[in-house]
Amino acid sequence: MLFDLFKACVLGIVEGLTEFLPVSSTGHLLLMDHFFGFDDDAFGKAFVVLIQLGAILALLSIYSIRLWNIATALPTDPAARRFVIGVLIAFLPAAVIGALAYGVIKGVLFNAWVVCSMLILGGFVLLWIDRLDLKPRYYDATRFSLPMYLGIGVVQCISMVPGVSRAGATIVGAMLLGADRRSAAEFSFYLAMPTMVGAFAFEMYKSRAELTGSNTLIVAVGFATSFIAGWIVVKTFLNYVSRHGFGLFAWWRIIIGALGLIGIALFG
Repeated sequence: MLFDLFKACVLGIVEGLTEFLPVSSTGHLLLMDHFFGFDDDAFGKAFVVLIQLGAILALLSIYSIRLWNIATALPTDPAARRFVIGVLIAFLPAAVIGALAYGVIKGVLFNAWVVCSMLILGGFVLLWIDRLDLKPRYYDATRFSLPMYLGIGVVQCISMVPGVSRAGATIVGAMLLGADRRSAAEFSFYLAMPTMVGAFAFEMYKSRAELTGSNTLIVAVGFATSFIAGWIVVKTFLNYVSRHGFGLFAWWRIIIGALGLIGIALFG
């Protein structure tokens, strides 16, 4: 029981820390399962669903006032309406492709070789984007153009490959389309809201027959640690990348991916 609680705590922390960073939460969880046997499915579908919910609620709790202000401005403020439409436009490509290709993605791409390769490739992409002499045109995530929102949504679809990172794809897409680091990172938070809620609802619906009240303490530990870790990341990430860029996350991806490939070659 104590080891199960430890595993739940670790998986919750990993989910919360990596969900909003450009390092791929899915990739890290898959590698933990592959090398350490930390399989979140071992605790049941309730655990898988609720640690995701913990990260979602951390984000929503921090952005609750801003979301409320946007919602109350919708009837009178065209800019607020345009932003909400923009987020929905950015969300749609991944929603459609994810629903259509769910079986292929889960069945073919969810393996350690793919994860490690994408972690390394994504790390070099982050180093490249950091070194580009970009000329940002947008400094506010709520003021992007509608075509730009769509472009970011299309780029986000790449993150369906495990190891790519939803946050990373969103940030890179936004910066290439004219956003500065901070607004690109912040828009990754806004886009995470419908994307994660949609994925959570879809997964919960598919697993509804398997959701039970068993292992309540384990589920609660995973949920709580995911919430706390996600809250810390959301509160600190924007200021960090504004000052330091993405180098730390790039090298983390490259090192973890390389170690993973070595581990696969040595141990299978």
